[in-house]
Amino acid sequence: MNQVIRAFIAIEIPLETQAKIGGIIHTLQMNLTPNLVRWVKTENIHLTLKFLGDVSVANLHLLENILLTEAMQFKPFTMNIGELGAFPNPKRARVLWVNITAPQDLLILQRAIESQTVHLGYNAEERPFTPHLTLGRVNRNVSLKDLDQIATALQQNPIGLIDVVQVDSLKLFKSELNPKGSIYTILCNANFKTNPNQ
Repeated sequence: MNQVIRAFIAIEIPLETQAKIGGIIHTLQMNLTPNLVRWVKTENIHLTLKFLGDVSVANLHLLENILLTEAMQFKPFTMNIGELGAFPNPKRARVLWVNITAPQDLLILQRAIESQTVHLGYNAEERPFTPHLTLGRVNRNVSLKDLDQIATALQQNPIGLIDVVQVDSLKLFKSELNPKGSIYTILCNANFKTNPNQ
């Protein structure tokens, strides 16, 4: 029988940065009625480059080869993390997030991962890549009054620069759904090129 797992490709966020973002989530929770938003566990905050969905275990080595090959095309770079936002917009929020500002290398890397995985047969992403860290997802049954409350909380809690993060690797994660929240396990770590003479 062909074993299948849920998987995604992402950039890991340092523990200290996750803790700072956890503080922002706590502040928002204090300003909102309970159960309006399903919050991401602090230790699960990451920058998704490609959600793969169901992956055959037999194909994992192909994905690992893509990661290792693409990672070696890049040198480490930094990302600025800060400023709250929402998809599709703060007044009709469905997803709450923190913005990421990064050099062009991040977009080039994401496009390369997208292209290579689509070539393997994974679904193409229809939405343009917008670098962000998801904080929480607004529950579907919220009222207009609830949405106003969320918009006000975002407006009244402006967040500047939270942290500057060094990016020097890509990771392939397994995602296991659990009643208490998803559990992520690293399956492959692909380091960027660190030798400046290469």
